[in-house]
Amino acid sequence: MIRKTFEHEIQQVKDEVLLLGSMVEQAILTSVEVLKKRDIKGAEKIIAGDALINKKRFDIENQLMVLIATQQPMAHDLRLLASTMEIISELERMGDYAKGIANINVRMGEETLLKPLIDIPRMAEIGVGMLHRALTAFINEDVETAKAIPVEDDQVDALYNQVYHELMLYVIQDPKSIERANWLLWVAHNLERVADRVTNICERTVFIATGQMGEIKSTDDEFWKNYKTTK
Repeated sequence: MIRKTFEHEIQQVKDEVLLLGSMVEQAILTSVEVLKKRDIKGAEKIIAGDALINKKRFDIENQLMVLIATQQPMAHDLRLLASTMEIISELERMGDYAKGIANINVRMGEETLLKPLIDIPRMAEIGVGMLHRALTAFINEDVETAKAIPVEDDQVDALYNQVYHELMLYVIQDPKSIERANWLLWVAHNLERVADRVTNICERTVFIATGQMGEIKSTDDEFWKNYKTTK
C-alpha cells in the first residue's frame, strides 16, 4: 500500500512537470510571436506570467522535498526525485529566457525590427519541439530518444550563427544599427540557450534510467555505447 501511494504521488509530480513544461513552451513561442508583431501588451503579459512559472516550479520542488524526506527513496527512485528537481530548474530558466525576449520587445519601444524575423522563429520552433519530446522521454524514461534529441541542437546553433552573421552585415553597412542588431542577437542567444538546456534534461533522463551520468554529444558517443542499466 505504501509503495502504491508513493507511485501515485510520483505520477502527480510528473503531471505537474508536464504542466510546467507546457507553460514554458507556450511562453517561448508567444514571446517570439509578439516580438514579430511588435506587440508590447503581449510582451508585458509574458513578463507578468513568468511569476506563474516560478510559482509552479517552487510548488513542484516542495512536493519533491516532502517525498524525499518522508519516503526515504533509494536507487532509481532517488535518482528520479533528485533529477526532477534539476529538470524543473532547467524549465524555470527557460521561462526566464522567454521573459527576457519579452523584455527586449518592451525596451525596443517604438523602434522597428532591424530585419524580418525568419530564422529566429525557426529557432523557437525547433527548441520547443526538442523540449516537448525531451519531457515525453523523461516521463517514459526513454533512453534512446533522450540520447537522440540533443543532436538537433546543431540545427539551432547553425541558425544562431546565421542570424549573427546577417546582423553583423547590417552593422557594417550602418553602424548606427548596432543597438537594434544587439536586441535581435540577444533574442537568438536566449533561444540557443533553450536548446542547450533541453540537452541537460535529456542527460538527466538517461541518468534516471541507467544510473550513468555524462554529456550527450552524439548518438554514437562511446560513453553511451557502453552504458549499463542499473535500474
